[in-house]
Amino acid sequence: MNHEHYMQLALDLAQQGWPNVAPNPMVGCVIVHNNTVVAQGYHQQYGLQHAEVNAINDLNTEIDPKECILYVSLEPCSHQGKTPPCADLIVHKGFKTVVVACKDPNPLVSGNGIAKLKQAGINVIEGILEPEANKLNRRFITFFEKKRPYYILKWAQTADGFMSRDPLPANKADNKISGPEAQKMVHALRASEMAIMVGKNTVLLDDPSLTTRLVEGKNPIRIFIDKNLEVQDAFNIYAKDAETIVFNGVKDEVRDHIQFIKLNFEVNILSQISDKLVELKIQSVLVEGGTTLLNDFIQQNIFDEILVFENPNLKFGTGRKAPQMNLVGHFDQIGEDKLYKFLG
Repeated sequence: MNHEHYMQLALDLAQQGWPNVAPNPMVGCVIVHNNTVVAQGYHQQYGLQHAEVNAINDLNTEIDPKECILYVSLEPCSHQGKTPPCADLIVHKGFKTVVVACKDPNPLVSGNGIAKLKQAGINVIEGILEPEANKLNRRFITFFEKKRPYYILKWAQTADGFMSRDPLPANKADNKISGPEAQKMVHALRASEMAIMVGKNTVLLDDPSLTTRLVEGKNPIRIFIDKNLEVQDAFNIYAKDAETIVFNGVKDEVRDHIQFIKLNFEVNILSQISDKLVELKIQSVLVEGGTTLLNDFIQQNIFDEILVFENPNLKFGTGRKAPQMNLVGHFDQIGEDKLYKFLG
């Protein structure tokens, strides 16, 4: 059996669930009979049936599961959540061989699903395309293993290393750095993450909406840090087109779509924010700046990816400096811009 081939099919299916399955992991399932795929399914949306259920429901009733191999990209769940345990269903249907890419880091599962299958006499083959499966669900895995969200730091800069003119020009277009292709890519990135974060100064200076208006997709939860609650209600970040979280030093309060969360600004702020976001089950955050916030993440080594869009044809001469990164080597061409990627 070409286990890698069928597991890759399961991983490709799993990918189709993002971002609708969050905060659940992406999972795909393929059922093979006599070296032929006879059924498949993936987890399509949070709260709906899991991949294994969809694949089993897709299996022709004339085909005996005992004669099939079930491939699943993540360990079958073993606990009662919004849906019944998938491990129980697999046992009940009579499958004799199950191939799993990687274990589930969720402590509610974490080996228990595989153990339940083995106890029922099922031959479980583990670790097929495990690195690829871990990469696919890196947000989910980071959330449980590091007990913090998956952080992506992103900014745009000029060829001479500036993020913005200072003072800001009256016409916002004069402060624009990225071309239309890069801007659209950033909006797609926003749509693929659960939340987006900026600092207070970015809100006060730029008045951003932080939405996905250039692409189709759900607006991320907006997060910003405002110790003394200086940002007034008229700013775009308080608009009703997305949920908004305000980390501050004044109050805890929920008002319509806005949640104020009080922090102790005498101790590490990013650590407190990470803890609160874990409580809220926010697994991924796109951090868009400004410079102070981005540098805090970098200096404390709290990030998983850094994305830097550079316009090689634009120089400001003076202004607000971007974080210092060594932009050499490989880059992706996005329109006229260069995209450099760094991993934490």
